Amino acid sequence: MGPEAWLTMAVLGLVVGLLVFTRVAPDVLLLGGLTLLMVLPVPGADGWTMGVLDVSSALSGLANPGMVTVGVLFIVVAGLQQTGGLQWITQRILGHPKTLIGAQLRLMAPVGLFSAFLNNTPVVAMMIPAVSEWAKSIRRSPSKFMIPLSYISILGGTCTLIGTSTNLVINGLIISETDMPGLRMFDITWIGLPCAVVGAVFLIVVGCRMLPDRRAAISTTDDPREYSVEMQVQPGSSLVGKTIEEAGLRHLPNMYLMEIDRNGHILPAVGSEQRLQAKDRLIFVGIVESVKDLQRFRGLTPVTDQVFKLDSPRHHRCLIEAVVSNACPLVGKTIRAGRFRTTYNAAVIAVARDGERIRAKIGDIVLRAGDTLLLEAHESFVRHMHNSRDFFLLSPVEDSTPLRYEKAGIALVILIGMVTAAATGWLSMLHASMLAAGLMILTRCCTIGAARRAVDWQVLLVIASAYGMGRALDNSGAARSIAGTFLDIAGENPWLALVAVYLVTTLFTELITNNAAAVLVFPIAMATAGQLDVNPMPFLMAIMVAASASFATPLGYQTNLMVYGPGGYRFTDFAKIGIPMNLLMMLTTVSIAPLIWQF
Repeated sequence: MGPEAWLTMAVLGLVVGLLVFTRVAPDVLLLGGLTLLMVLPVPGADGWTMGVLDVSSALSGLANPGMVTVGVLFIVVAGLQQTGGLQWITQRILGHPKTLIGAQLRLMAPVGLFSAFLNNTPVVAMMIPAVSEWAKSIRRSPSKFMIPLSYISILGGTCTLIGTSTNLVINGLIISETDMPGLRMFDITWIGLPCAVVGAVFLIVVGCRMLPDRRAAISTTDDPREYSVEMQVQPGSSLVGKTIEEAGLRHLPNMYLMEIDRNGHILPAVGSEQRLQAKDRLIFVGIVESVKDLQRFRGLTPVTDQVFKLDSPRHHRCLIEAVVSNACPLVGKTIRAGRFRTTYNAAVIAVARDGERIRAKIGDIVLRAGDTLLLEAHESFVRHMHNSRDFFLLSPVEDSTPLRYEKAGIALVILIGMVTAAATGWLSMLHASMLAAGLMILTRCCTIGAARRAVDWQVLLVIASAYGMGRALDNSGAARSIAGTFLDIAGENPWLALVAVYLVTTLFTELITNNAAAVLVFPIAMATAGQLDVNPMPFLMAIMVAASASFATPLGYQTNLMVYGPGGYRFTDFAKIGIPMNLLMMLTTVSIAPLIWQF
């Protein structure tokens, strides 16, 4: 290897080492490595030159179609999230299973399906809080579900072209760096589906016994403020005619159904078999996090009509906790008599008072200094009332914007249209996802502000910078040298070379990140196939699976890192289950890929 190749390898080794042994963010380290490859001088025949990469090569990843598609898909998923489309489906599918294996099956089926057609990172991001609360409602530890949630989303993502960013990145490289046509939607399904089936069976049969039974490191602690909340069953909703158990209202985490007011007749000590009727007033008692979830429960609406009289539309509002001060002019008055909504353009959803259970209706509660009010108001309420002496404390409840269920059908139609257009080849994945994202915004399934916030720039910067480092490996000759080393080990046997490419991709994935590994190994795989004079497709498919199938550490795949804290896991928990999973995926991939795409 020449000086450029040695410098590239040194920078790569430095980045890998820092990723393994420090907590510095991957995007910072990869961007730092890319910068070094641009600015460090390299000796040459004509003297010293500036960097291994020129500016256009280093920044070419920013224009990679795969990276852009990943960014746009975040907006599509944001539209599904804001309308409650995914939440509505998962609530119906997850249900209340009686056994652990049954619960894991109910979780893995929808998550695997969603991850096949949506980028799995935002799918897991949306499912983590839902699974946490669901685990509590069925009296199970979240640690029994978080690793399966991550792993099945990874396996589901390997089943289609759009399931994971890795597939899109590799497809972008195939289009831009080779003469081959891009992959179709279901080309990888020939390998991804068998891998998903094998992995799911392993998780259910063996993995469930190896998962720890541990409390989450990030969990909702008991809140001393208990709110009494009244909700009404909407006429014509799916809740009408269901029992409390069937509706999923029996085992709400940190909240219980105290009584039902049915046409003025109080039903105390509500049993699980009690059937709901239209316009039933349900009185719940619980903490603020549970109230937030209750406000998003499909088929229930706040009893107070004040929320429907506020000036701003509901999708621009959020929940806010406010402590009433001595100076508040409404102290000593009822909420209705004090005209709270008119005075503050905010609706009182619930009131907490020193652990005292307030049985009066919201409008009839007489306010006292020190009462904690749970308000529904415009997002700007905290900013406008920051200097007001009427409240001691104003605290917005994170992620509490009401969902727009009336647009859930539109969001699901857009999603189905995007998948259909890409699957049939009518539009490329980039064009289909951009059109879908635009429709999400035009139909107001997703606000412009939410679309901006939905894009995970850290993921995109990792992809772009890793693409530049992959270019450096190729341009410097390091990739060809590494390929030569693998060929020396594998000899002239393409099967052994395929195993070697899979193993090096897995190693990079576990130590760096999935997208970085895919981009870094791509030129090595192409060089290896070229020197063996064989079809490169088995090698590219091996990269796509190996770069996604990261199970042995929480470092290699972002979804593993995302479930690390909520599951209360230790580093070794991933290794116990992940190493056998990695070996199973390798055996499955290297056995099938050469049969589908002949060497």
